Amino acid sequence: MKLSKYILIIATLIAGWILNSCQDSLEIDAQGALSDEVLANKSGVETLLVGAYAALDGQYNNGSALNLAGTNAWEASPSNWTFGSIAGGDAHKGSDGSDQAAVDAIAKFTADPSNTYFNSKWRTVYEGVNRTNSVLKVMALATDISEADQVIIAAQARFLRAHYYFELKKMWDNVPWIDETMETAEASFQKNDADIWPRIEADFQYAMDHLPATQSEIGRVNKWAAATYLAKAYLYQQKYTLAKTLFDEVMSEGVTSNGMKYALVTKFHDNFDAATENNSESVFSIQMTANDGSGTIASANQGDMLNFPYGDSPFRCCGFFQPTQDLVNSYRTTQDGLPYLDDYNSHPVKSDQGIASSSAFTPDAGNLDPRLDWTAGRRDIPYLDWGNHPGANWIRSPNQTYAGPYSPKKNIYMQATQDLYADQNSWAPGTAINWNVIRFADVLLMAAEAEAKLGNLDQAQAHVNQVRARAANPVNYIYTYIDEDDPLKGYTTTPAANYVISVYPSGTFTAQGLEYALKAIYFERKLELAMEGHRFFDLVRWGIAAETLNKFFAYESTVTTDIAGGTFVAGKHDYFPIPQRQIDLSTSGGVSSLTQNSGY
Repeated sequence: MKLSKYILIIATLIAGWILNSCQDSLEIDAQGALSDEVLANKSGVETLLVGAYAALDGQYNNGSALNLAGTNAWEASPSNWTFGSIAGGDAHKGSDGSDQAAVDAIAKFTADPSNTYFNSKWRTVYEGVNRTNSVLKVMALATDISEADQVIIAAQARFLRAHYYFELKKMWDNVPWIDETMETAEASFQKNDADIWPRIEADFQYAMDHLPATQSEIGRVNKWAAATYLAKAYLYQQKYTLAKTLFDEVMSEGVTSNGMKYALVTKFHDNFDAATENNSESVFSIQMTANDGSGTIASANQGDMLNFPYGDSPFRCCGFFQPTQDLVNSYRTTQDGLPYLDDYNSHPVKSDQGIASSSAFTPDAGNLDPRLDWTAGRRDIPYLDWGNHPGANWIRSPNQTYAGPYSPKKNIYMQATQDLYADQNSWAPGTAINWNVIRFADVLLMAAEAEAKLGNLDQAQAHVNQVRARAANPVNYIYTYIDEDDPLKGYTTTPAANYVISVYPSGTFTAQGLEYALKAIYFERKLELAMEGHRFFDLVRWGIAAETLNKFFAYESTVTTDIAGGTFVAGKHDYFPIPQRQIDLSTSGGVSSLTQNSGY
């Protein structure tokens, strides 16, 4: 059974109870209609736990796109499409310059602490922290929960808390740790001057040690998700030996919550299709549900509701999250089917920018990695089963000059199954496509990174080649339609583009050395995980954000107008500014308990 079936009911029940949700502050006392005594039993604690899972979707409540606390759903999306992908150069904000201008400032690193997106993300993630703390606090008062059940509940709550803190840590680095032992006054003025990595590790370790390998409800976390996330935490701290040990265990023994051995699925796109999700590649996914009876899209990936083609597209709204030319160029391959690691922008992919949909256009005929056409929608290439992408008619800005000619693709539902997996209960679409926080391809590439850092270059290459071999399988090519006027009739056996991709020849990483191996691993993450919210955080932890993003600004500014003037300053922009609203709220006697990040 899928956990998300319960989330709407549970979230509604606790909306008036949990943690003063209409406020900005980090209070942890339970207030409202339901008292501690009412919830201090097995049923009540399970209700709170499901509420802690519900917070994964980035919503304060399951209502309209504007949350109870005044936060737009898209400002705190769990996909991190703004903070991870746009800030990392995967995508433009899209739409036009007047709509959600705060995102352009984030994209160009000109945003200051007053930018509303920062406060929305902070408040929403701390809402998740507060809900997990409530589970642990109220459970301590219950008398009808067995010791064994208490351990399993605590392990789930601590996993979720560690996830929320991981989000906070990678966004701001210096954040206050608040747990179930703290009273309201202490929590509201907690300092952000201590490193929280050890506490994140401790929560994931507890979860790994006490969670079962499988769960009866899809969506609940298991032992192996905790082990993977702990290994990821180690990797972020450059604890490569610890990370490798855990990754090895996960790859050899790990199973999904519904009992499938971790493995790459044959079809790349099965990771982005509601009909094939929760598969063997799903390590930790946020469960989404369409048409849940609420009359809203709050459970249907509402945080990404802006990110569909515009104009005369069948999606109605809103033209945001357009892949960059830099990203598209990254999928160019050599005659041997390998990427251009250093000079991919010297081999640009032909686009239809400035060409009307009514004018003739011939797509690029050069060698391409097929993952391009599962990631970016481009002119005259099948857009899943919706027909060929028409180009400018689906792009919001005139002549495609503001944000380029491309459309996002990984978040798009299929035409054939839209009655099941699309949700039209709002002015923009929702979908039942789960959000993959960690999928197995990510695990392989993180493991490759750890192996390379430890000098095991052959093993690092083997992990990378697993990912590339899946992409090279012809089942992952985009094929032309049997009937262009009726794409639901299916596909021909003629590839839509010149797909040429191969694995790295045996011994390449070892022969070329560590610098080359790391460059190849980093680039593979860009190709495989594009538009999935990872890129910015990867660049920062690798220490190459300034070099990479300033090259990106120099190139991409010759293509579009939206990011002109963008500059990344090392030591300042590695982390986002602490929201000014939070600094103000934590001020007493003229002194704030929160210290602003360096440079802001």
